[in-house]
Amino acid sequence: MRKAKPKKRYILPDPKFGDTLVTKFVNYLMVDGKKSIAYSIFYEALEMAEEKTKENGLEVWKKALSNISPAVEVKSRRVGGATFQVPLEVRPERKVSLGIKWMITFARKRGEKTMTERLAGEIIAASKGEGAAIKKKDDTHRMAEANKAFSHFRF
Repeated sequence: MRKAKPKKRYILPDPKFGDTLVTKFVNYLMVDGKKSIAYSIFYEALEMAEEKTKENGLEVWKKALSNISPAVEVKSRRVGGATFQVPLEVRPERKVSLGIKWMITFARKRGEKTMTERLAGEIIAASKGEGAAIKKKDDTHRMAEANKAFSHFRF
């Protein structure tokens, strides 16, 4: 690369739990710069999940996030005119951000009335090892497994 890598931006921990991962999640959840609304949606969803599962809401959410995070993914690689889907291991930072993106995306697609209920439902489903986000992870893993023969094209 010609230019120097940009400095890593560090995010501040959230006000309630003092966790930077929560802030990162809320930043992905936020729409149109409305951070306070995103925080309230997240905290209420955790409370809802806590009521339904009778466990610590933050722990349930972290378990759900670790269940969703993929270990391998496929990347397209052109070799001699043909495009191969090459399986690669996922970097730890990317694991977390993919898990967050998938959880929020599939929570938005759910059928419940409010975003709080949708997010709570997706958190509970993912912590149990079910739901759309878990299916997405399984599909990603299956795709990598199917294309294992092309792993020698790694870059």
